[in-house]
Amino acid sequence: MINIGIIGGSGYTAGELIRILMFHPNAKLDFVYSTTNADKPLSVAHHDLLGDIEMNFTDTVNPNVNVVFLCLGHGKSKTFLTENQFASHTKIIDLGNDFRLHKDKVFDGKKFVYGLPELNKVAIKNANYIANPGCFATAIQLALLPLAKAKLLKGDIHINATTGSTGAGVGLSETSHFSWRNNNMSHYKAFEHQHLGEISESLYQLQDNFTNELLFIPNRGDFPRGIFATLYTTCDESLEVVVAKYEAFYATQPFVTITTTGINMKQVVQTNKCIISLEKKGNRILITSVIDNLVKGASGQAIQNMNLLFGLEESTGLHLKPSGF
Repeated sequence: MINIGIIGGSGYTAGELIRILMFHPNAKLDFVYSTTNADKPLSVAHHDLLGDIEMNFTDTVNPNVNVVFLCLGHGKSKTFLTENQFASHTKIIDLGNDFRLHKDKVFDGKKFVYGLPELNKVAIKNANYIANPGCFATAIQLALLPLAKAKLLKGDIHINATTGSTGAGVGLSETSHFSWRNNNMSHYKAFEHQHLGEISESLYQLQDNFTNELLFIPNRGDFPRGIFATLYTTCDESLEVVVAKYEAFYATQPFVTITTTGINMKQVVQTNKCIISLEKKGNRILITSVIDNLVKGASGQAIQNMNLLFGLEESTGLHLKPSGF
């Protein structure tokens, strides 16, 4: 059994980790750390766990667990690891953005590997420290990696992606209140979203001559969870050729499905799946990518990385079906 600790236990990503790990055949939850909810039942913060797990939050850590998931706010993982030491055998999976970029991958003697399994599976298997990708970054990278591998990214890439309210985290803000979010929509951080850096680095990893722009418009949707992303760029290859390249690239990846039919977000919500739809309009390729921002975009992918770190089949505990209605 893999002995597990979770840091920052009261947020959405921690709640999803607990929900999935409860039924993981190789996982044992040792502690869930939260200074604001110490000694209170997990169900105080995660109401969906009521009746399923009898465990309290704690404000102390077991430094000898096999793996620890960091579910802290962006920029807080480095501080936590500076103030709290874990055993040399403890593997660390950070769900924040502290270690995703090349310039940040080495910290206090620890070398973090970017944890997108469809790109870095071999490196992940041999790592001790993982930087879990961002949610928008996951949907967008999976949409583009096969084109980068085939050296077919030759023009600017236009991206429009909408995420659910859980993408903003559990903390309240003006735009996360029901009265603002309901029947409403807006964009934010146009052309400068923080996930652009990790997307660019992954594309460059496969196509080092790609120098065009990623023109990304992120949107807030009036639904709780999921990401619906549409991307287009120039491409002179036929649809059949492009589909074949995508199918070959993802042939051994259990969570990515390629189609030429229309897709919708409910096909992936509450699962670790990514579905990608491909269309050609003249010399443009239109790519639609859908994921659950809390599962494949966060906690499910983190568990997928844990499985790889410990030599398990990567889909272990992640056979989750969406609800289409």
